[in-house]
Amino acid sequence: MSALGHYLEEEGIATVAIALIRPQAENTKPPRALWVPFELGRPFGPPRDAAFQKRVLLAAMRMLVEGGRPVRIVDFPDDDPRARPDPAWRPPFTPAPAANGLAESLASRLKAEVSLLQRAQQRWMVQHGRSTVGLSGLEISEAARYVADWLRGKAPPSPRDDFSAPLILRFAVDDLKAYCLEAAAGGPAKPSSRQLGDWLWNETATGAALYALREMLLTQDDERLRLIVANFMVPAARMRA
Repeated sequence: MSALGHYLEEEGIATVAIALIRPQAENTKPPRALWVPFELGRPFGPPRDAAFQKRVLLAAMRMLVEGGRPVRIVDFPDDDPRARPDPAWRPPFTPAPAANGLAESLASRLKAEVSLLQRAQQRWMVQHGRSTVGLSGLEISEAARYVADWLRGKAPPSPRDDFSAPLILRFAVDDLKAYCLEAAAGGPAKPSSRQLGDWLWNETATGAALYALREMLLTQDDERLRLIVANFMVPAARMRA
């Protein structure tokens, strides 16, 4: 987007970019950029905080009328207020420790966990009137079963004609992650994204199953499957050494 800004400016259209990675903006030298100290994917700050997001937007728009150097980067002064953990937050349930890390055990625990989280996720949907679950087009229990079958080494065919097996696996995994995070965020508390991520990847059967599945599938011969698994199953920030 920083490079695109120069082309738009040549046509007489003023631009300002929202930069999440300051060194990248410094290297690409956009005409104007507002650097924000927020996590990737949240250029305007925390979700469902319209007042804060408006401040970010107005700070960016002011750069259009302030003038200055041909290449100008301004730092937004405030951190994301939701980056701080909420001490009042509690996960929706306390999972039993895994008896072992075998694939069959993880697959069974994954499916059971989806059922245990159903009420908490429904509470989130009532609060927000929507859900980000549904990319795969499968019911969440079907998505859990499909991922569990991969974990058991079955390499099941795609349940949809319009998606390949590796792609529907990716979408089913995305649905499971979204489902768990919505379940964990339901209620009056406002957990930080780090709190939610720590819970998902360190304390749930879903997180444990996805770690194991990624390690398992990276040894497969299917190059497309390995590419999807390597890039989309576990976030880079959550990779284990």
